[in-house]
Amino acid sequence: MFTVDSNARSTAHAPTELVPSRYALQVGEIGVLVVSDGVLPLPTATMATNADPADLQEWLKQNFLPSEAFDWPLNVMVVRSGEQTILVDAGLGGQFPGFPRAGQFPQRLEAAGIALESVTDVVITHMHMDHVGGLLVDGMKERLRKDVRIHVSEAEVKFWAEPDFEHTDMPKPVPNVLRSTATSFYNEYRDKLCIFKEKVEVAPGVVARLTGGHTPGHCVVDLASGGERLLFAGDAMFPVAFDHVDWHNGFEHDPVESVNVRIRLFRELAANGGMLVASHLPFPSVGRVAIDGDAFRYVPVIWDF
Repeated sequence: MFTVDSNARSTAHAPTELVPSRYALQVGEIGVLVVSDGVLPLPTATMATNADPADLQEWLKQNFLPSEAFDWPLNVMVVRSGEQTILVDAGLGGQFPGFPRAGQFPQRLEAAGIALESVTDVVITHMHMDHVGGLLVDGMKERLRKDVRIHVSEAEVKFWAEPDFEHTDMPKPVPNVLRSTATSFYNEYRDKLCIFKEKVEVAPGVVARLTGGHTPGHCVVDLASGGERLLFAGDAMFPVAFDHVDWHNGFEHDPVESVNVRIRLFRELAANGGMLVASHLPFPSVGRVAIDGDAFRYVPVIWDF
């Protein structure tokens, strides 16, 4: 379970925040804290590269979103299971100057009263810069435990040795930064990597499993305890995907397979009633999925204070 101590409440970070940047909930006996790393200002065209531009503009209008660019949320998650504290993804860090309002997770974790030194495990859903960059912040490695375990899929490590951007459609500066960040992450932490093939139980009730799609080694994290479930979906889905599951995101290295992955996960969530958290759904992104004709519907969970 996550609680905020009195010292954390009085930190310098709290008064500067206009909205909450963390949200705690329980999944059975497993404690969960969703933390906002900030937002990424990106072109709206990037979210639907295979859509008719008029259809995309209509969707944006119906959802009260700007037509040219909007802020993509970026969420990470902390999980406590038994004696283990698991960080799921690590945000952007300082990897890309074009995203100045992201990279907030280290200080927000501190404001929540969670010491980096307490983290026993890290799960990396994939090695894009906005998921590993926080581990490259100055002083981060020194604060992590010497025996910290960083779990990443074998397919992901192999992919970034020679990454392929043929099917992506990203803003021009991004691929080079993705490539350099993944290389830096691997070189910095290779001796701490726990590489798995299909799935791994990181802690009791906490399982990382390979999905592929967004990147060849993309994984999701399943939490299960006391009959309750939560799926951290990483980049398997974006806000537009519920209405248009077949629209391709420009950051997907295999857009066709990404659609297949999304459909499988949506159907799975609709069937089991489990909660959903994803990297780029509006914070805190805790919700459920319902089937709505040929599409899907995101049902936000009412905040529990």
